[in-house]
Amino acid sequence: MQNIFPFESRVSPGQRKHLMRQEPRLVWFTGLSGSGKSTLAMRLESHLFQQGYKVYLLDGDNVRHGLNSDLGFSAQDRHENIRRVGEVAAMMLDAGLVVLCAFISPYAAERTFVRNTVGFDRFTEVFVDCPVQVCEERDTKGLYAKARRGLISNFTGISAPYEAPAAPDVAVRTDTASIEESLQEIVQHVVPLLELKDAPRVVASV
Repeated sequence: MQNIFPFESRVSPGQRKHLMRQEPRLVWFTGLSGSGKSTLAMRLESHLFQQGYKVYLLDGDNVRHGLNSDLGFSAQDRHENIRRVGEVAAMMLDAGLVVLCAFISPYAAERTFVRNTVGFDRFTEVFVDCPVQVCEERDTKGLYAKARRGLISNFTGISAPYEAPAAPDVAVRTDTASIEESLQEIVQHVVPLLELKDAPRVVASV
């Protein structure tokens, strides 16, 4: 791009992570609306924060309310939504944070794009697996009912596809397991990845 000259900070990502005393990582929650993505991401954020980790949650609805309020739900806008989130997450990782993202992110190519953007070694994909029938029965936001009436177009699971991860790093079934059971499975996988390999971390009391 002409007349754009990115600079390199004098503070390296390695220096930042040692200051934070944690390994930066993006934990990406994907699944249908109503599957439990946001609930699990919020519970994980609270758990990690209480353990002294520097963690921040980017949730789909919150991001669309601000940063991506100009985007709709066409395939092109969905792609741009995830692209922007991936770029923001990459900067937050460079700052040394643990970042949690809860987005339907229905297309495998978009999730691969984010993994490539932040780095394969800093990305964990969590598939929150729940049949569309169960998600529709929950319908906590009334979205499925609106989609069935044709009031919402391009709605994932009804009028737009969802490409389930072929090999997620973690998969939880929220139709058969409780939120607490699912959370513990995610914690057991994620927490060891956050520990610095060459320096012990002091856990602050909360």
